[in-house]
Amino acid sequence: MLPMRPGLAARRAHDCADVGPRDTPAMAVKRGFTAARPYVHLAFAGRGTMVCMHTEGPPDFGKYLRGRRAAMTPPDQDWNGRSSKRRVPGLRRQELSEVAGISVDYYIRLEQGRAPRPSREVLTALAGALVLSGAEQDHLFRLAGEIPPEPDAPEADVRPGLLRMLRGLGDAVPVTVHDGRLVLLARNAAAADLFGPMPSDGPFRCNVVHQSLTSVALRDALGPDGAADLARAAAAELRAALGRYPNDSYLTSLLAELAATSAVFLDHWERGEVGSERSRIKRLRHPAEGWLEFDTEMLHDPDRDHWVSIYTRRAPARAAV
Repeated sequence: MLPMRPGLAARRAHDCADVGPRDTPAMAVKRGFTAARPYVHLAFAGRGTMVCMHTEGPPDFGKYLRGRRAAMTPPDQDWNGRSSKRRVPGLRRQELSEVAGISVDYYIRLEQGRAPRPSREVLTALAGALVLSGAEQDHLFRLAGEIPPEPDAPEADVRPGLLRMLRGLGDAVPVTVHDGRLVLLARNAAAADLFGPMPSDGPFRCNVVHQSLTSVALRDALGPDGAADLARAAAAELRAALGRYPNDSYLTSLLAELAATSAVFLDHWERGEVGSERSRIKRLRHPAEGWLEFDTEMLHDPDRDHWVSIYTRRAPARAAV
């Protein structure tokens, strides 16, 4: 173990800031340092000289970087404009580090697992340089021990295949699709028959939370008990949506509107509940067939933050003989 040169002490101290000078490896484990959160041990080798020892970073992180870099299509010419002749596939480390805006030495240490835990800004830059998809970027963040970033807003368009499924089910199974801001994006004919027409105007006319608290037709379809349950669930779902998109002006406006106009909403909002229910039995009044029971399931598309609600009719209970 070699003593650290005085000129390097200030630069390395930043990397070692999370661990105290008397920490041991066992103490670091207790404090939550893992392979995804590299442990750094500080020692003093006489006369106050600081020694900084890094453990290896997560090996899968560096392996993933190398694999994605090798899969990229290299340019036809090198940086000097000459024809590029390569012995290995993909981009060179220098080329990728230039695109990501980090030093090539630091990038090499990331691939080798010798660098400190990269910041979220570095991870975002690497994801952009590697042209990762949303799912691949999330995977990169998790390999580095970070929580993947949340999207700024849900996708506006429903996947074409999902729309074809809705049309194919037609009158057989009611299906609706809403996004993470609780805006109804699509529904099939069976759902339209069951829930009735949508309002024709207003900024929140397609919002499922707003309709849960204001739609007379929906209250009639659910009955008093079902409408009360839905109002409570709506307030909880709005809280969950605001937790994911706290600066969304549409959601904050919806909250202000409901708080100012609905005492029922305020009562449920003050409970502090967060929406989490994804499966339940619902009793609904069909305009032509009367009261029916449905098994409802909510399926999530995380890439677009879309929720698919499927209503499967339950068989009527048989009378006892």
